Amino acid sequence: MTTPDRKRTRLPGISSRAYEHPADRSALVGMRSLTGFDIVLRRLSGLFRERSLRLMFLGSSVRVGDRQFRNIYDMVRDAAYILDLDEVPELYVISDPRPNAMTLGSDKPFIVLTSGMIDLLDDAELRFCVSHEVGHVLSGHAVYRTMLYHLIRLAARVAWIPLGYIGIRAIVTALEEWERKSELSADRAGLLAGQDLQAAQRALMKTAGGSRLAEMDVEAFAEQAREYDAAGDVRDGLAKLLNLQGTTHPLAVVRLAELVHWADSGEYDAILGGDYPRRADDAQASVTDEVKAAARSYRDSWNRSSDPLIGTLRDVAGSAAGAGERIFGRFTGGGGGGREPKS
Repeated sequence: MTTPDRKRTRLPGISSRAYEHPADRSALVGMRSLTGFDIVLRRLSGLFRERSLRLMFLGSSVRVGDRQFRNIYDMVRDAAYILDLDEVPELYVISDPRPNAMTLGSDKPFIVLTSGMIDLLDDAELRFCVSHEVGHVLSGHAVYRTMLYHLIRLAARVAWIPLGYIGIRAIVTALEEWERKSELSADRAGLLAGQDLQAAQRALMKTAGGSRLAEMDVEAFAEQAREYDAAGDVRDGLAKLLNLQGTTHPLAVVRLAELVHWADSGEYDAILGGDYPRRADDAQASVTDEVKAAARSYRDSWNRSSDPLIGTLRDVAGSAAGAGERIFGRFTGGGGGGREPKS
């Protein structure tokens, strides 16, 4: 595999756990522990739908390579080299003015870029976009999305049972939440392979506002993220939750804010410095530890959020916990805010 065209830090043997959002990582570690199921799923999907999809794009789009879209070919090779993939994913360009990129397939995943995305982004921004998709490949997101969809279809067979639909709706909502977190994971992979935070920010901003970069400002866009987080009252907080129903991608301002927060947290620099989990140790990853990490991540996100609805729920939860501690203290004579019993 050819080395990148400029100096970037290579991450040999890096596990996708290094960059995955904790909520994404806990789900993936749990599903990977179902030994053999993912292999069977890869084989089944590879036999039928994936072959059909690949043939469709082979016949109706342009496959990048040494003689076609050479600069994009170099980008996907570079990303595969830096993230230490065994194979360089195939990449196809389709004629579509709408900016979009996707990773398809599970047995042998491949990437699709629209001409609209190529026209929208400069080379550094496009490198982030391509690397984002390579991150999906390394994480195996296509495999596990397919697995979860199969589980949903199985669950649908019990929909006739009272409250069955409510249970299925809860599963679908959880799947959508996981998919949104998987996009945050891929953004981190895009940054790790591209190693250009400003380009990543511009790319996310342009997917929201279009190509006229001179009319936009990254700091002003970041202010939008803070305003969105703190917007209005409890009704606005509820509206934001409802707006996410049926979506698989976080909103653009949220993606930018989350990526900058991760870069500023020190994890990004630590990984570039060589401090990251290795793929060879994936089998030993603890599902319990990852679930706890996901819970901590959600708690930290709640604590730093200015959303009025989250603030209200946080206050209620805190009050309930405090009341519980006081009641428990009264019965046990312990702490937790309860009075010591008189002698």
